Amino acid sequence: MGKDLSRLPAIEKLLQALEAHESLPRPVVVAAVRGEIERLRSGEEEIPDFGEVVKLIDANLAGLARTRLVAVINGTGVLIHTNLGRSPLPERTAEKLTAIATSYNNLELDLNTGERGKRAGFLEECLAHLCQAEAATSVNNCASALVIILRHLVREGRHRVIISRSQLVEIGGGFRIPDILLASGATLHEVGTTNKTTLADYRGAISEETAMILKVHQSNFFMGGFVENAQTSELAELAKKHNVPFCEDLGSGAVVNTEDFGPVEHEPTPAEIIAQGVDLVCFSGDKLLGGPQAGIIAGRANLIAGIKKEPFYRALRCDKLILSMLEEMTTGYLEDNTDVPLLSMLSIPVETLRERAEKILAGLDGLPAKITIGESESRIGGGTMPRSAIASVTLDIEPEKMSLTALARRLRLGEVPVMGYVADKLYRIDLRTVFARQDESLAGAIRSALS
Repeated sequence: MGKDLSRLPAIEKLLQALEAHESLPRPVVVAAVRGEIERLRSGEEEIPDFGEVVKLIDANLAGLARTRLVAVINGTGVLIHTNLGRSPLPERTAEKLTAIATSYNNLELDLNTGERGKRAGFLEECLAHLCQAEAATSVNNCASALVIILRHLVREGRHRVIISRSQLVEIGGGFRIPDILLASGATLHEVGTTNKTTLADYRGAISEETAMILKVHQSNFFMGGFVENAQTSELAELAKKHNVPFCEDLGSGAVVNTEDFGPVEHEPTPAEIIAQGVDLVCFSGDKLLGGPQAGIIAGRANLIAGIKKEPFYRALRCDKLILSMLEEMTTGYLEDNTDVPLLSMLSIPVETLRERAEKILAGLDGLPAKITIGESESRIGGGTMPRSAIASVTLDIEPEKMSLTALARRLRLGEVPVMGYVADKLYRIDLRTVFARQDESLAGAIRSALS
């Protein structure tokens, strides 16, 4: 005998029971209800009672609601956290974004003539100055920047891209440099070995089929011991001698001396690399630059102009919102305004973090947990400066009535999500990546999770 389909609850009755999900669009809730009814109708399992069906759909809808973008307290100690949106933006960019987003604008209008204007003309001028290059442009991320460079330079008969075997890296999220090159129609011409690639290796690889020499900055890992790599200046001279374009993918995109803001290593800037004779450089906008997701390309004016004429360029270009935020970032740097959250986090003294920790701790009395102030090391993250570690301060929580996993879940699912990490049998929240304005919210989230 088959299961009793008469036990299936009515859709309207389920919708009334799920009114708590008013924050979700009604069509989404209706689709979830219908989907569950269909699953129960066609499946082999017995149909549960009404209350169980409501609980199941309710849990699914709650999980869906938590996939919306919300502000999160980052207590991981990782400054450029890819899972948490990479670099937070300065408040001034949000103000500019609001003004542009809620009005019409002169995206492709020349206010001087009243006719169609050059898209991103002001931004590109500022980027060129910032990188000390002849010209510059932007696309939607650094991988796109490399793709469009390859699309422009790789041609029939000139399709080989020379790259060191030590630079065939994975840049995160499963994206690998070899895959990007091949997808762009290039033929890899690998030179050297994993640990040693000399200038002679590059020289011996150049032929009439060479489209370009590519150098990829090892920003997300480092090599030590018996290693050697040809210097950028040497490669630039070699490329110029043979009339071969030379591009360097910097990835991280610092435009200031990083060591001026904290105890971290120096990250090469686009201006430094271009000064060594590189034809093109590309880097990310949402890493050390501290801006929105974007890929910046800077270098020789004729190459930038050619890239912008590529039909594929239109598919990769930035929209008005990204362009407005990049404008604010670049003008800020050009005016020596380094009020960038990422740089501010780097430069916070440990003493300041400890003072904040003590104030937060003072408001957490009486909770069923042992909470202490600890020491830790923050990391840059985002595939950037892997050798750099910055001394930091943590709130260390040892709950009495729940597991660390349960505490982590409660903090993650709270009204204000909190992300920390588990180490040394403690749940730790690194304050270097928590904004001071979030301290009160953090204390409230901890109290709620432990209550």
